[in-house]
Amino acid sequence: MTAPMSLFRTQSRTYQDPEPIHVIGGGLAGCEAAWQIVRRGVPVVLHEMRPDKMTPAHQTDGLAELVCSNSLRADDHAANAVGLLHEELRRMDSLILRCADAARVPAGGALAVDREGFSARVQVALHGERLFKLKLGEIKDPRRFEDWDNVVIASGPLTSDALSDAIRDMTGADQMSFFDAIAPIVYKDSIDFSKAWYQSRYDKGDGKDYINCAMDKDQYHAFVQALLDAEKTRFKDWEADTPYFEGCLPIEVMAERGPETLTFGPMKPVGLTNPHAPGKRAYAVVQLRQDNKLGTLWNMVGFQTKLTYGEQKRIFQMIPGLENAEFARLGGMHRNTFIKSPALLDETLRLKSLPAIRFAGQITGCEGYVESAAIGLLAGMFAAHDRLGRDNAPPPPTTALGALLNHVTGGADAESFQPMNINFGLFPPADIDDRPPEMRGKRLKRTDRKKARKAAVCTRALTDLDAWAAQTKT
Repeated sequence: MTAPMSLFRTQSRTYQDPEPIHVIGGGLAGCEAAWQIVRRGVPVVLHEMRPDKMTPAHQTDGLAELVCSNSLRADDHAANAVGLLHEELRRMDSLILRCADAARVPAGGALAVDREGFSARVQVALHGERLFKLKLGEIKDPRRFEDWDNVVIASGPLTSDALSDAIRDMTGADQMSFFDAIAPIVYKDSIDFSKAWYQSRYDKGDGKDYINCAMDKDQYHAFVQALLDAEKTRFKDWEADTPYFEGCLPIEVMAERGPETLTFGPMKPVGLTNPHAPGKRAYAVVQLRQDNKLGTLWNMVGFQTKLTYGEQKRIFQMIPGLENAEFARLGGMHRNTFIKSPALLDETLRLKSLPAIRFAGQITGCEGYVESAAIGLLAGMFAAHDRLGRDNAPPPPTTALGALLNHVTGGADAESFQPMNINFGLFPPADIDDRPPEMRGKRLKRTDRKKARKAAVCTRALTDLDAWAAQTKT
């Protein structure tokens, strides 16, 4: 396959660059795809509709804005599936992981970032590339542009109505959707530290990466009852049958599942000791995680909500230590959109019925910042290779990248397909004997065998990734 060429002249030299690839959407997946494309010597035009057309969840016009949590979750690549995905992305020169590491804030064993610093780093990196161009404005249907022969749609869960209609027409099937929720953010200087304290669960990280607010039994049950009785955001008629994403349920929906549910979820008290009452075990604990580099903003972990703004202030100020809390942002709901990828996409993320178009990010049905960036990385790499006339070999299913890609493009049942985070259930089983050397030669207890199996999956994944990555560069 011969790549279309155009002339690019600079100073006294003339370069021949391939025709640009068009990426729609300036979120994590779109930015990662654009980065992978330009780093392979192919021009890219990144299209972003903000600020001309905003979404219900975005607050800025910046690229790669994190609209929900500021956490990219666990960063342990030896025992955690998302941590393994972090490491694979780092080894594949991921822009998102590079900028996340640079904008990191304390979060125990998790990778959390300063939102504004992270977004700014992504923009600076992309604009520093000669082959990168940002074009603002809504793309309603990429098929209207006859010369667009290589397109990546990474418009995310908040795809505009017009583009959603075009995608529905392209795929010949109704799209699916679910509700996602955003947690409130509190100003640190409004927290009462005569009641709250710093501590990471089980003292992970530097031991002070979270702010904790303890409740006794009566306080907890009064809080749960308030959640149940509170006024909630009302959905439109056409949204009534839209489900929630199970990995990001509103806190009041969790409370509806049973009075003790929250004590086994975001308000579990284990691994923490209240220095204001060291001899008394808390019945429940609310945790806040640092949200910016300055440490002035802290988000309420697991407190995504659909409560009205007035009810949020009233109920969340029932929490000991937050009686006078001031909120930089209150929680909210937004509707996410995704396609039935297993039925619609091939193994390189191309639309089977229209191979000039690829999909990337959360619209493919992966869930989470890191997963979105991972599918963006693969879509960008595949699109660039197509433009350059190179073969596309998907990553092995034994890797986190390959396991996620396999799930999205065929590993899941299309009819029951739902968004999913990366997890060890997506990987082929590994032989426990393949665990790291330091875990070999020992008689393992049942719990240790589970850890050993995860370690074996991670060890195998990184070995297979390195071999695959070397092949893609040849």
